Parts: sequence; structure tokens; C-alpha cells
Amino acid sequence: MAFYENGSVKIYYEEAGSGFPLLVIPGGGLNANIAYLSERTPFNPMNTLNDQFHCITTDLRNANGGQSSGPVEVDRPWDCYIDDLLGLMDHLGYDKFLVIGFCIGGPFIWKMLELSLIHI
Repeated sequence: MAFYENGSVKIYYEEAGSGFPLLVIPGGGLNANIAYLSERTPFNPMNTLNDQFHCITTDLRNANGGQSSGPVEVDRPWDCYIDDLLGLMDHLGYDKFLVIGFCIGGPFIWKMLELSLIHI
């Protein structure tokens, strides 16, 4: 089992394949855990894209049935999830990567893009 820890936050993640990094965000809102990719998406990128990419996915913080945990910041509740995802990719040594997301993953990708434009 692999975990990324940042203070009181503990994020469970899994990796598959090799190549250019691909962050895979499961859907399901507060049910966004790794199992969601096998149960409720049209395809599981961890299985179907791992021959082309180094796929990385996580249980989102406090997702039902997941192994990630930590307090959610009252003033920026959704942004803390982005902090987790970007922190994980930084922890793994990636400053450039592709991202694919299902359901809640779409807004998370939008927020990542917004933050990247602010930091340019």
C-alpha cells in the first residue's frame, strides 16, 4: 500500500504501467475511490492505458469506502482536494503530467487549470 502524507492528511494511491504520467481522478463525489474506476466508469484507465502511460490514481480524501483521510478546510473545501492531487504528483516527482477524470474529476481538472494559469 502506498500513501502520500502531508500533515494530518493521508492519501492512498496506486500506480500502474510506465511512460508519461497520467493522473486518473475517479468520479462519484464523496464516493470517489479507486474501486469506482472498476465499477462505474465506461473504462478503467488504470487497466486500459497502462501500456502507454504511468497511471496514478487515489482515493479522494474521506471518500466513502476509501483509505484516504484528513480534515477538509472550511474556507476552501474543494481546493483541498486539488492540493492533495497536486501534492501527490509533486511527491512522485512529476511537474508535468496528463490528467483524466470522471464525474467530479471534471471540475477538479478545471480547478487545476485555473491554478496553473495563476502560477504562470
